[in-house]
Amino acid sequence: MTRVFYKEAVGAVLVFDVTRLSTFDSVKYWKKDLDEKVFTNTKKSIPTVLLANKIDLIDKDDKNWKNFREKMDEYCKEGGFIQWFETSAKDGINLSAAIRFLVQFILEHTIKPYNEKDDEEILKIKNENEESQRKKSNNETGCC
Repeated sequence: MTRVFYKEAVGAVLVFDVTRLSTFDSVKYWKKDLDEKVFTNTKKSIPTVLLANKIDLIDKDDKNWKNFREKMDEYCKEGGFIQWFETSAKDGINLSAAIRFLVQFILEHTIKPYNEKDDEEILKIKNENEESQRKKSNNETGCC
């Protein structure tokens, strides 16, 4: 069923609740599911960012949180995430930055950049096809 929801996705955001670290375990499941079912046109996994949400509810000076933060960069690298962000949906902390980062990454790494020469080639092929069709239709009607 998830394949339907992922259809034509070019990027993903996975979120866990920092006040309930059991939700972090679900991140592994969802990332694995994404990696098995969604690919870029070059057969790579789609870019995915990880959001550590509800950051407004924790003590950032807490020793456990500091240790967790230190491990996140390594976890994301090993897990195939392009980046992680501390966020708060309630306070709007880092949400725009995370989405902007993901979109910028997609534009730079997965979508073919615009090239005027591509347009010229398309027009050239289209014009050649139209000319070929015109010649065929002229010959079939007996016109010179």
